[in-house]
Amino acid sequence: MDDLQPPRARYRQVADRLRQAIQAGEYAPGELLPSQPELARRYGLNQTSINRAIALLRQEGLVRVEQGRGAYVLDLPTARRVRRIPHRDGERVSTFASEMHRLGLEPKTDLVRAVVTTVPGPVAQLLGVEGDQQVLVRERRMFANGRPVQLATSYIPLDVAGSPEVADPDTNPAALYDRLAEQGHRPVRFMEEIEVRRATPTEAGFLGVGDGMPVFEVVRVAYDQDGRALDVAVNVLSSYQWRLVYEWDDATPPRKDTVS
Repeated sequence: MDDLQPPRARYRQVADRLRQAIQAGEYAPGELLPSQPELARRYGLNQTSINRAIALLRQEGLVRVEQGRGAYVLDLPTARRVRRIPHRDGERVSTFASEMHRLGLEPKTDLVRAVVTTVPGPVAQLLGVEGDQQVLVRERRMFANGRPVQLATSYIPLDVAGSPEVADPDTNPAALYDRLAEQGHRPVRFMEEIEVRRATPTEAGFLGVGDGMPVFEVVRVAYDQDGRALDVAVNVLSSYQWRLVYEWDDATPPRKDTVS
């Protein structure tokens, strides 16, 4: 039996030891951890305490729990969401699919719905429209090797989208902007606002993280040459699975030394 030392809570000590074992490679990605009864015997605790230790690891994004089977070491590597500033002519931003392929994972995106409805209040402010204006809402769910990794919802004013058919067939944001450009609405400027907040119960259930655990909320607004907002896209990602990367060139002209 492994000895646990007071005064630190014993379930936290179990979580510490399992975390260290995972990080040291003693449990490989995708490997099943010892069962809760086995861990309870090993550490001299009841299964309620072991369950709390496993819950900590799940909240940290180190394991996933399958009902009736146990806890598995997370088998998805950290993904990078790369944005370059300024956007170079002719260059496509990195897409979800390209990043998943880079990691050797199989991407899949489901279009959950594409409907016309009234715009939510916070989104109306970003779009600069009244709350009763109609928008096309495009809701998508993204998976890597069958595992849920991202939620994405877009809001496009209906007079910009033209009709719900602009979202059919489903495509990535860059290609969707091409479709809007064909209708006379070309995005030329983008703004992203990033917030780390607690996951809602719906988001936590989909992403497989603990209720209230941190997620990235990345809100992107696309503008045309006149400064009109054409699209608001809200992306929700687990903060334990993603790394946000921004690259930019130094646009400051070199300083010329002067001699007085």
